[in-house]
Formats: sequence, structure tokens, C-alpha cells
Amino acid sequence: METGKSPPPKQDKIRVYYDASCAGCRKDRKRYDQLAGEEAVEWCDITDNDELLKSQGIDPEEAMIKLHIQTPEGVISNDIEAYILLISKIRWLKPLAWFLNFKWVKETIRKIYRNWVLRRLKREGRLKSE
Repeated sequence: METGKSPPPKQDKIRVYYDASCAGCRKDRKRYDQLAGEEAVEWCDITDNDELLKSQGIDPEEAMIKLHIQTPEGVISNDIEAYILLISKIRWLKPLAWFLNFKWVKETIRKIYRNWVLRRLKREGRLKSE
């Protein structure tokens, strides 16, 4: 899901807006860096970074619930579509990205992931509106 255009990330990299206060998110970042290389993407911690998120057209609470990425062209994608784009950047995972694009797979993964994130944020007391 594209949400609009924003200024492009530095050095023509994909910018990943992630929750560094989440242990699982930090592990995912480390794993991605191992697979794609530490210089493959620009990581941007969303924790206490509401003004930056808003300046990019990203709702801070939505950023906690859905992964957001920004392409070098400035296009922001979120949710499962953002994961698919990231996975597709790793050559040997492109078949997985292709598989995740099937509508029934994508929607199933979206529901599972969303439920997991919402439970985690509620447990941590970090979800404001739900």
C-alpha cells in the first residue's frame, strides 16, 4: 500500500522505519543485515521520533503497527507490501516474495502479523487508540 511521496532516503537506499524498542524488531534488523549486508538499507528508529514520521506523512501510531519503508524515489509503502519489497531485495528470497504476493497468502500473513503486533503493543501499554 503506497501512502505517498516523501523526500528520498540518503544514498539511494531503502529507508526502513522500525521499532527499535521491540526486541523482535531488533532481531529482524540484525537478521536482515546479515542476509542483505549492513549497508543495504537505511534504518530509522520510530521510537520517540513522531515529528520525523509526521514530516514524512506517516502516522506515528500506524508506524508501530505496520512496517513502513521508503524507496529511493520517495515512495512510502507499508504493511506486508513493505516486507515483500524488502524480501525481494535478497536474491535467493525472491521466490518467497513472489509467493507472498498471492492474495490469499498476503491477507493471511497480514492478519497473523497484525494480531501479533497489536497483542504485543497492548501488553507493553504502548497502544493509544485501541
